[in-house]
Parts: sequence; structure tokens; C-alpha cells
Amino acid sequence: MRMVTVVIKSLCSSVFQVVLIMMLCLQQAQADLTIEITQGNDQAVPVAVVPFAWDGKGILPENVAGIITDDLRLSGQFKPIDRDHFLSLPSNVEEVFFNDWNMLGATYLLIGQVVILGDDQYQINYQLLDVVRKISVTSGEVTGSQALLRSVAHRISDAIYEKITGIPGVFSTKILYVIANRYSVARTDYQLVYADMDGFRAITVLRSREPILAPSWSHDGKKIAYVSFAPDRPAIYVQNLATGKRQQMTNFQGMNNAPVWSPDDKKLALVLSRLGNPNIYTLDVATKELTQVTHHFAIDNEPAWMPDGKSIVFTSNRGGSAQIYQVPMAGGDASRMTFEGRFNARAEVFPDGKSIAMVHKGENSSDYTIAVMSIDSGRITKLTSMLFVDSPAVSPNGKMLIYAGKEGQKGVLGIVSVDGQISYRLPSKEGDVREPAWSPYIYQ
Repeated sequence: MRMVTVVIKSLCSSVFQVVLIMMLCLQQAQADLTIEITQGNDQAVPVAVVPFAWDGKGILPENVAGIITDDLRLSGQFKPIDRDHFLSLPSNVEEVFFNDWNMLGATYLLIGQVVILGDDQYQINYQLLDVVRKISVTSGEVTGSQALLRSVAHRISDAIYEKITGIPGVFSTKILYVIANRYSVARTDYQLVYADMDGFRAITVLRSREPILAPSWSHDGKKIAYVSFAPDRPAIYVQNLATGKRQQMTNFQGMNNAPVWSPDDKKLALVLSRLGNPNIYTLDVATKELTQVTHHFAIDNEPAWMPDGKSIVFTSNRGGSAQIYQVPMAGGDASRMTFEGRFNARAEVFPDGKSIAMVHKGENSSDYTIAVMSIDSGRITKLTSMLFVDSPAVSPNGKMLIYAGKEGQKGVLGIVSVDGQISYRLPSKEGDVREPAWSPYIYQ
């Protein structure tokens, strides 16, 4: 067994500071990142998740109800009730006494069973009940192998989250990031890793003695692109996650940086300085045909596609300071998007195309923050207080942001809701964590 520590630093900022350490014993699961909840939502909905009934021999290979409980807690929208307070452990609706759960303050109750079908197949039945109205809200049946029980639990969490909030959940998604382990002044080792969004089931994609930068997901979730400095200069690679096969896409003199997939996954937007100044290009993934998008004597960097694929936003210092611009793919001049603050960079476009996340520095501020700007109004909302923030990435449902930051001298990842009410951090057990990217919806 491996022990995963969830540390809640501040569950309810408007009430008081509290520290609660929960030790969750989970089999066949590894978490390279430790979850530290730093700010919770005092309006979270109380929910009771009953341990699922199990008709097999021995211990259930995965604590399905425990995984769902942690997912709902991490969303910030739900407050799971302590199981020590449960008066009963029903597994079907006939065993539920709604008054007992109403007394505990539960708004919703989740019950279920895990049945082994044989041939390494498990069937999970679940039912979500409205305690106040004493009715069933939704139910479902999901099957999977032992190796996929954790994925099945995340899928159930997604279904519950969407049923109650009307918004798709992101518990089945992955996060991609870089871990840097510094052993001496002359040696730092790098790993490119992806894991479940809660930090479990981490898989190393690439190990290198040279830096790894700017990883990004294809929209089908099957491939990634990134920058690797091996063997002698930075180059852009595309790698298939299922096979591990990778292909070098660029190896030009100078800068080869910031690859990001087009909405149809047929092109990469990237930065090259092959002709002098860094400019934005697109690269056809199949043919490797290059098209130069920006033509300017300034530094153009950090491209991001608009969801319709008709334009690219990017960072440029062409106005005297780092600001965000937008250029149409059909041709024409770039237009400036950000005007508030003396520094705006690393734009990430929301799935609905109405907002961008970015690294922001105010006119009279010495600190950088992760911020969200409405494209229509230009209004900027600051979300973070961690120092040295960088690399914001938006969840596929547009409700959360992941970013890189520092605690002391250690690089960590942070996640914050777009309304700023919920935040938590994911430091690595060892090494600095940086360069996060949030996957599209993945079910596996």
C-alpha cells in the first residue's frame, strides 16, 4: 500500500484556518504530486458518499467511493460528509432512511455496488439521491477491468458533477508537466510526465539531461508536442502516447519553441527565429510545410489558437512591453488585445473563445499573477497570490486553471477556479514541477 496525504490548509477562508490531514490507503495507485487545498468554498454542497458494497473476495482492488469522494472535494463545489458520522451504509435505495441523512445535513447521497463479472471485469452500479426531495436524481452502470477501476471512478465523478452543476466534470482528464531534479550545479535531470488530474498514475514520457519545455496536448488526447534540447539545440517533437514513438518536427538554427496544436490537430503553431527575429509560424504536421504568420522586427512568442482556428493570439513586445496580440490566419495585421498592466503574456484561450488566461503584472505592482481577461470587455480578474507564476492552462470545461509557481525555492503546480474561490497546490515529492498542460477530455 502507498499512502497519499491530502492536506487541507484552509477549508473556509471566511470562517477560520483549519488543518486536517487525511490518510487515504489506496491500492495500486501512485501519486507523484501531493494535493494541498489552500482555499475552499464555504458554499460547497454537502454530499454523503457511502462505501460501495462489494461481493468479491478480499479487499476491493480500488476504493471507488473514496476516489469519488476526493474528486468531489477537489472540485470545491462539494463538501463530503465524514464517514464516521454515517448512521448506516446502504447500497440500494430500499435501505436508505432519508431522515438520517437529512439530520447529517446531506443534500445528496451516493450509493452503489461493485460486482465482479469474471475475466477481470467489474461492474459498478451507482445511484445519486436527493436527500431533501427523497428522490433519485440519476443512476448508472459502468464496467471496466481492475486496471481501469480508477478511471471508472473518475467517470462516475464526472457524471455526478455534471448532473448537479450542469457542467461537464474534468476528473477523467490528465495533466502534463515537467519535473526537474537538480543534483549539482552541473547536472539537472528532466522528466516529462503525465498523470490523472489528481496526481495519480503518473507516467514518464521522456527522460533527459537537457531541458524539456512547452508541452502541449493534441485535441484528440493521443499525442503531445514539446521542446527538447537534445542533442545539440532546441527542437520540437511530436510523440504518440500509446506507442511512445516520437518524431522530430523542427531543428532550425536559433529558437524552436512553444508548439501548440490547431483545433483540428493538423497543424502546430510555433515560434522560430530561423530568419532572425522570433516570429509565429504554422507547421503542417503531415507534410512539415511551414507558413510564416507574423513578420515583425520585435519578439513574437507564445502562440495560442482561437477555438475556431481562424486566428492566433500571441505575446509580443512590439509596443514596448510584453502584451498580447491577435493575428488572423487569413492574412492581415495583428491587433493588440491587452491594454491594462505593464506585462501580459503566456495567453491561453478558454474553450468558449470568450476569455483568455495569462500572466499579468499591474501598472503599480511588483508581483506577477495569473489573471483572466474577458475578450469583449477587456476586464481583468486576478486569481493568484503565489509568487513567480507562469504557464497557465485552462481545464476543458473552462472552470479551472493550472499554472506553475514557486513556494520558497521549490517549483510547484497550482490549480485555481476561474472565480478565485477554490485553490490548491500540487508539489512533487521530489524536484521542481513546471510547464503544466491540461488535457482534453480523456476516457481510458
